[in-house]
Amino acid sequence: MDIQIIALFSAPVVSIIALIYGYILSQRIMKEDMGNAKLQQIAKAVKDGALSYLARQFKVVFPIMGVLAVVIALTLGIGMSLTFLLGGIFSALIGYFGMRIAVEANVRTAHNSTKSLNAALQTSFGAGTVNGMLVVGLGLLGVSLIYMYSYFAFISQGADAVAKNATEVLVGYGFGAALLALFMRVGGGIFTKAADVGADLVGKVEKGIPEDDPRNPATIADNVGDNVGDCAGMAADVFESYALTIVAAMILGGSLFGLKGVVFPLLARSGSILTSIL
Repeated sequence: MDIQIIALFSAPVVSIIALIYGYILSQRIMKEDMGNAKLQQIAKAVKDGALSYLARQFKVVFPIMGVLAVVIALTLGIGMSLTFLLGGIFSALIGYFGMRIAVEANVRTAHNSTKSLNAALQTSFGAGTVNGMLVVGLGLLGVSLIYMYSYFAFISQGADAVAKNATEVLVGYGFGAALLALFMRVGGGIFTKAADVGADLVGKVEKGIPEDDPRNPATIADNVGDNVGDCAGMAADVFESYALTIVAAMILGGSLFGLKGVVFPLLARSGSILTSIL
């Protein structure tokens, strides 16, 4: 069987397997005990704050994305614009669900730490694995869908036409992922540091409240910032790096080896994901 056909179907299938595996792990984490009422109360405050932050951020970012998509469509073509939106939407999804699993795993990890170090490690490591599967699954899925469209739309014109179109529109996918990652990483970092300084100055210095005391509202905001910056922002940032490395490898491979050079990164990443799961 031709390597192009193998890559055409194996990459999206493997990416879906990664997403299913991440979903199974997340459901396993959600079934764990959340601990006492005090733990759950603090966790709910952090979760509500993180969701409110992301909702506010997306209200600002998505209109900007829409304007940029129109500009790209008018200047570089509708294909580039659509892949730009796809990259941005996938980056936003990874940031959102990455943050959701983080806030859900936080309280369960804290409760499991009262039982044993291993139980807490298993919960936290599982949450990190969910994020990892989400990043590689959506990252590979987006690129493979773009390649699949290019293949069926341009294969009648030859392999060179497929390689040329795929490598051109993939740039938009990388740009969309990078734009959302910039907003989520930098915005989350600013929020985190502002809350951290507020918790230190107002709580510890002025009022004499211990730094990590949950009675200090700024401490809750600090924990919200840790989730939106170090979890949602980091997930989007890693997704951007992952997507751009695939895009760069496909562009370089296409310029040197044609269509076979374009599909090789898809096969390599598919094999890596399966190896990690096994």
